[in-house]
Amino acid sequence: MFHAADRVLVGVMTKPHDFHLAQDEGWYRVPVSHAPECTTDAAVLAFYFTAAFGEDRWAIHWYSEVRGHELVRRRDLFPDQTAHPRADAQYYKLQIGPLIQREPPIPSLRWRRLSFIATTWDRFSAAEEVNDLYVSGADGLYVTLKESGFFPEREYLIREDGVDYIADLAIPCQDGVVSAVWGDGPVVATTLHAPDIDAIRSAIARLGGPRGPGRAI
Repeated sequence: MFHAADRVLVGVMTKPHDFHLAQDEGWYRVPVSHAPECTTDAAVLAFYFTAAFGEDRWAIHWYSEVRGHELVRRRDLFPDQTAHPRADAQYYKLQIGPLIQREPPIPSLRWRRLSFIATTWDRFSAAEEVNDLYVSGADGLYVTLKESGFFPEREYLIREDGVDYIADLAIPCQDGVVSAVWGDGPVVATTLHAPDIDAIRSAIARLGGPRGPGRAI
C-alpha cells in the first residue's frame, strides 16, 4: 500500500476526544505554527498516545492513510467554541482514511516529552521503539549505541545551566545525561559535538554508566 520513502507524520494524542474525531470523523488538526515541514506531504499519519490513554499510553498503536488537507481556522473545526482564545489560529486539517492498528505497537521505552515526528514508511514499518523513527546524521552511531546496550534517546530535550536545547543523541546515565549534537544551536559546556563512539563511551563511564529504560507507570 505504501512505499519505503513515503513520508510518515507522527502526531501526539493528548485527549481521547481528539482520537475519536480521527476515528469517527476522519480528520486530525496540526497547528500551522508548530507544523513540521512534511505536514502537507505526508502519506501516512500515526498517533502517539500520552498518559490520558491508560494502558495504551506511551506508544503508537494506530495509523492511517492521509487523503488530503486544507487550511482552516480553529473556529471552522469547532463552531461551538468561537470564544476560544485560539479561535482564529490556523490549522492544517488532515483528512484520513480508516485507522489501521500497528502490530506490534511502537513504544517509548522511557517517559519523555514528544512533539511531532517526521519519518518514512520503511522506518515506521521496521521500528521496535520510538527512537528508531528519527532521521538524522547520527543514524550509524545510534545503532551502534543501541546494539551495545546503552539505550540512547534521539531528539531529546536537555535542560542544563539555564539552557534548553534538543540533543541529537542522549544517553541517560546514573549521574547525569551524555548529550551530543551534530549541528549548531544553544548547547552547554558538557555537550559533545559530532563525537565518535570512543568519546561517547568515555563520557558514559564518567557519569557512572548507562541507566536502563523505565516506562512511566
